[in-house]
Amino acid sequence: MTTLFLTHAACLEHDTPEGHPERADRLRAIHKALSAEQFAPLVRDESPRGALEHISLCHTDHHIVEMRHLSPSSGIVYVDGDTSMSPGTFEAALRGVGGSTRGVDAVMKGEAHNVFVSTRPPGHHAEITKPMGFCFFDNAAIAARYAQRQYGIGRAAVVDFDVHHGNGTQDIFWGDRSVMYCSTHQMPLFPGTGSAGERGEHDNIVNAPLASEDGSEKFREAFDTLILPQLERFSPELIVISAGFDAHYRDPLASLNLKAEDFAWVTKRLMEVADKTAGGRIVSVLEGGYDLQGLMESVAAHVGALMEA
Repeated sequence: MTTLFLTHAACLEHDTPEGHPERADRLRAIHKALSAEQFAPLVRDESPRGALEHISLCHTDHHIVEMRHLSPSSGIVYVDGDTSMSPGTFEAALRGVGGSTRGVDAVMKGEAHNVFVSTRPPGHHAEITKPMGFCFFDNAAIAARYAQRQYGIGRAAVVDFDVHHGNGTQDIFWGDRSVMYCSTHQMPLFPGTGSAGERGEHDNIVNAPLASEDGSEKFREAFDTLILPQLERFSPELIVISAGFDAHYRDPLASLNLKAEDFAWVTKRLMEVADKTAGGRIVSVLEGGYDLQGLMESVAAHVGALMEA
């Protein structure tokens, strides 16, 4: 059994304004990091184009049509103050969706033990009817719902360690007892959601907000004392990771001050849960991470841990 790495060149064609943190160089940095000799055993493949019917598992048809309608033939258009589309954006977003569902196929069919999907734009801020925070479609949420519809998974979990709260994923699963959403994130910070009291209609939301400068100790404590125990009790049959690396101490958008080894640690802890309840099945999808050096270090630690399965 192996770790599968999925990406696509189309994701480089999602252009953002000059100086925007969510830029194509993020994927180039990841490709450089994973070109090291230690990652030679990675199985690599292209993300297919996602199907619109799979997007509709989490987003309204109106939202999908609107995103296609807003896609420009030239230049850049803004859908909100910091979220923009270029001619290549819609295709890039479809590749993110396709990577997530292809990752589910791989782990459910036994083609790979776990998967890392390196695509952009990210997804966890996209709500049922609303793009925001650099995101258009919620890849992690789509992966969870796809696994349920396609393979009969009864309980899926999405675990999010991006420094920003995944308001979109929470919105999608708020009333869904079959999916647990767990998140560590800096608070206060964009998007302003994710308080500990936000628990979902079926106590299926687990938010562990952290303060600026909390660092490794508080991050690990949040997982050990809150998230991992509830995750084990929920006993997911698949774990999807919203793998954001902007909690790294070098990142310009936040100040949680994690280090690369923290991402390796949390990955291994989630693998332990997956081994107990999900046959080891993990699909990890890229979210944030905006300092290129920090991103390279963190992804190398995360993927290196996945490869130890």
